[in-house]
Amino acid sequence: MEHYEACLAKHGDTHLGMDWPNARDAETRYRVMLEVIRKPAPPVVSLLDFGCGASHLYEYINAKSLRGIEYTGLDLSQKFIELSRKKFPQNSYIWADILEDPEAVPSFDYIVMNGVFTEKRGLTFEEMLAYFERILSAVFAKARMGITFNVMSKHVDWERDDLFHLPFDTLARFLTSSLTRNFAMRNDYDLYEYTTYVYH
Repeated sequence: MEHYEACLAKHGDTHLGMDWPNARDAETRYRVMLEVIRKPAPPVVSLLDFGCGASHLYEYINAKSLRGIEYTGLDLSQKFIELSRKKFPQNSYIWADILEDPEAVPSFDYIVMNGVFTEKRGLTFEEMLAYFERILSAVFAKARMGITFNVMSKHVDWERDDLFHLPFDTLARFLTSSLTRNFAMRNDYDLYEYTTYVYH
């Protein structure tokens, strides 16, 4: 959390402030995340932006005139929640840690976790994997239809020690043993990461 707050303080309310290197790739991620919503969809689906930051996903929804999405944001950082509430007072925002206070997080049709697991910072791979599995289990329990998240791929030119490069097989073993066999992995959008949709 401190890392992202430092990025915000340094770069302001921009993609760099969310620690995304460039705006075009960030937009690609928003598109892929929202494609978790299966068609045909109900007239309105409730969506939780888990780790919402400055609500850039909501800005993308508005910019693309996407209808039928009832948006709520959640973040661990009070600074990001205050910023988002100031920008979009009409939205609902939750300041909570789902592991510490799961009852503070209601259920939603879909839950999006964009960039929540791409960086592990100073954690070891094993520590990050354990944290990732705990969060995923808690979040999946709050989703009525499905969740989506992105992680760094192992199939890259080189790996960074501060990023979470998760093997496909490691993820598949966890999902099938602990959550569901009903999932899809996407590696088709030309970034050094992949996105997974997990459905009930």
